[in-house]
Amino acid sequence: MANVLITGGAGFIGSHTCLVLLEAGHQLVALDNFATSSPESLRRVLAIAPPAAKARLRVLEGDIRDPLALDQAFSLGGGRFDAVIHFAGLKSVDQSVREPLSYWDVNVAGSRNLLSAMIKHHCHTLVFSSSATVYGHPHHIPIAESAPVQPINPYGHTKAAVEQMLADLASTVIENQAVAPSAERPPWRIARLRYFNPVGAHPSGRIGEDPLGPPSNLFPFVSQVALGQRPALRIFGADWPTPDGTGIRDYIHVMDLAEGHLAALEALWNGPAQMLTLNLGRGRGYSVLEVVKAFEQASGRSVPFQFVARRPGDAPWSVADPSEAGRQLGWWARRDLEEMCRDGWAWQRSHPQGYRSVG
Repeated sequence: MANVLITGGAGFIGSHTCLVLLEAGHQLVALDNFATSSPESLRRVLAIAPPAAKARLRVLEGDIRDPLALDQAFSLGGGRFDAVIHFAGLKSVDQSVREPLSYWDVNVAGSRNLLSAMIKHHCHTLVFSSSATVYGHPHHIPIAESAPVQPINPYGHTKAAVEQMLADLASTVIENQAVAPSAERPPWRIARLRYFNPVGAHPSGRIGEDPLGPPSNLFPFVSQVALGQRPALRIFGADWPTPDGTGIRDYIHVMDLAEGHLAALEALWNGPAQMLTLNLGRGRGYSVLEVVKAFEQASGRSVPFQFVARRPGDAPWSVADPSEAGRQLGWWARRDLEEMCRDGWAWQRSHPQGYRSVG
């Protein structure tokens, strides 16, 4: 049993990952400021988890920008964690364009504070929640980890900045063998996981995505239209160079993504000092119209839509090459689009107001 700190543990991906790690027998401290999440998600995690897991999750309200909150989290963990999974951060591309300084403050300065706390408390194993947005407009599809890092919005820039911070931190003891590890400079084990488009929900329908305010990605919009909360889905562009004219994205079930974090932790614990940089996606793209059709079949509801102008900065295709994660972690996404839509609809139908719903 390992002792793991999960920042942003109450969020969409964080809560599902907490559940997967509890089921695997690990002990967790979830740190979250609940600015964009709800503590109810972690109460639901405990309701779903095996009874024996209930004593292995402790929840702390706090902000990664606050060194005292980080010290308190490490104290709850007995003074030392075997690893940290770092989800905490802001994640809306549109909001990042409007409020870039907030993104640099939370995502970059907050990550720096976390790394300082890890050094202070002698923890040198980290799984970082990065994003495929670091690739910007890639030159080749599917996208491999060797593709240039060229973000095109503030959110992507902050993820790339933290990736670089981690590379700089790790390089002296991983890439530069002239500097030997020591008690003062122990080796780092780091995984930078670049997600594509997380969707779906736990198959129980008890935990799922609960965006505060207008959603920033496709699936919650589709769900809200199917529920009748919105009159129609707006599809940005019908003239992309794709088979049906709509944009194509690589969607990954959130449970596959959560399992990818467990696989990354195990690879770091069982391997040498290293820094892994891995795509987590299915390696299969779906167009907006394909998603709409699949969701209509899963929900039995109509999803009316209308075409509007393209958004600046959008790309026609974004599909992962996840083969390196398969090779390094023995992990592959297993759940298909039908399961993503079925599980996402089960959550949305029973929680039309997210965690503010009864149930």
